[in-house]
Amino acid sequence: MEKNKENLMRFGIGTKGFVYILIGGLTLMAALGRGGSKSGSSDALKFLSGSTIGTILLAITAAGLLAYVSWRFYQAFIDPEDKGNDAKGLARRIGYFSSGVFYGALAFSAIDILISSGGGGSGGGQEAIVAKALTKTYGQIIVAIIATVFLGKALYQMFRAYSNKYQNKVKKQGLSEKAQKTILTFGKIGYTARGVVIGVIAFLTYKAALTSNSDQAGGTKDAFSFLQHEFGTIVLILIAAGLLMYGIFIVVKARLREMSMV
Repeated sequence: MEKNKENLMRFGIGTKGFVYILIGGLTLMAALGRGGSKSGSSDALKFLSGSTIGTILLAITAAGLLAYVSWRFYQAFIDPEDKGNDAKGLARRIGYFSSGVFYGALAFSAIDILISSGGGGSGGGQEAIVAKALTKTYGQIIVAIIATVFLGKALYQMFRAYSNKYQNKVKKQGLSEKAQKTILTFGKIGYTARGVVIGVIAFLTYKAALTSNSDQAGGTKDAFSFLQHEFGTIVLILIAAGLLMYGIFIVVKARLREMSMV
């Protein structure tokens, strides 16, 4: 039973990596003028629904995302890795919970796309969330807090990359020296690219808070457009390639990661 549970969780983690491979790959193709499109998570899922094989992949992805949500909630509530109940441990577990909520929404989006036969899910994205927040009392403060959460997440991605914390679950797993060096390089570049994208999302959300205009906010796709407009296509290519590497790193990590299933 424990082995089945472990395999399910590995499947979920690997599915997260697959989604990032889609996001990075589609955006990289668009930046290089080879088709594709600048894509956030939902756009990547919609791309899969364009064919019979793609729809099957979308169904598998939806199942994998639900498995990943289960893993994140398991980490948050059961605490198999013994993060503890001190401030640092609770912060990590809250982070696991929020990740579970995000990927739960993404799994729902995948299921919605399947049910509507590719007609697009519900949702509304970052702008819709910000627009709703701005209608509330102290809406600008609420949106500024949301932006600060994104900023904290962006800084954490950079911290993981350059403190080498991301290596903890991949080292000592029997990879050859060359393979280990390659996948760890992918991880460092990937976490950096992810940090940049989330940092841009934080910046756009701060702009929405300051102007009280939800149109200023945006998600991953808007961050890509901002990077290309402000810094050029080369930067977009580098970031998209970085997210593709991040996805590959996560897929490999899913296979090699030490799992605590207490």
